[in-house]
Amino acid sequence: MALDPTLGCGQAHRWKKLDDGRWQGVVKNSVTTLRQTENGFEYEGSNESDLLEYFRSEDDLAHIISKISEADPIVAGLSSKCPGMRILKQPEWECLATYVLATNVNVKRIAKMVESVCDRYGTDLGERRAFPTPKQILDGKESICECRLGFREPRFLQLAEGVENGNIDLEAMKSLDYAKLVETLQGINGVGPKVADCVALFGFGKTEAFPVDVRIQKCVEKMYGVSGNYRRISTFGQNKFGIYAGYAQEFLYHAEFI
Repeated sequence: MALDPTLGCGQAHRWKKLDDGRWQGVVKNSVTTLRQTENGFEYEGSNESDLLEYFRSEDDLAHIISKISEADPIVAGLSSKCPGMRILKQPEWECLATYVLATNVNVKRIAKMVESVCDRYGTDLGERRAFPTPKQILDGKESICECRLGFREPRFLQLAEGVENGNIDLEAMKSLDYAKLVETLQGINGVGPKVADCVALFGFGKTEAFPVDVRIQKCVEKMYGVSGNYRRISTFGQNKFGIYAGYAQEFLYHAEFI
């Protein structure tokens, strides 16, 4: 398990690397601090079972890397340079709400918006605040403009209302297969193909998802000669890498950095 590539690769947006090299974030309403060790990591503030779930401990990383490496020598090379990177399992509501904010904006701005929402509405945990519930957001919606969400503000409030009143049933979505889940997610205002795939992968654990943004689009065209619309590129990734396409996508996404 490698903390730097896992927590610093843009999957989740509440992790901060401290000056002493530790990572600080919030896992299930616990302020959590992690320090890399030779055999894994040391932790404070969270319990072991929550962290095992969050870091998808059930994933056989060696097997996954082997399968996607067999499918493609490019990914084999990238994965060897970035050992220990894992896909995270984020809370469904937090993941969906975060990625509804993550449209047409860079990673730094996403983190700033997410933290502003948490600081204004989330439960005080001491050093940090929890990601707010839909009800907490709706109870204080009159001050939402202070979070500076821009054009995302109405759809963010609409999402909170839909989850709170049950029209958006995240619990029921857990039982859906990948195709039906993505279709259902795209029925939510502000959720297009890319956001749906990100939420399916990072929130619902659908590792066959292959999200496509501008960087992946350019990467796939440069490395494989495949171009076209979202569906064509995403389908290419899924067909090439199978049920672990999401892991392959993460290595390709950060190809320029590793």
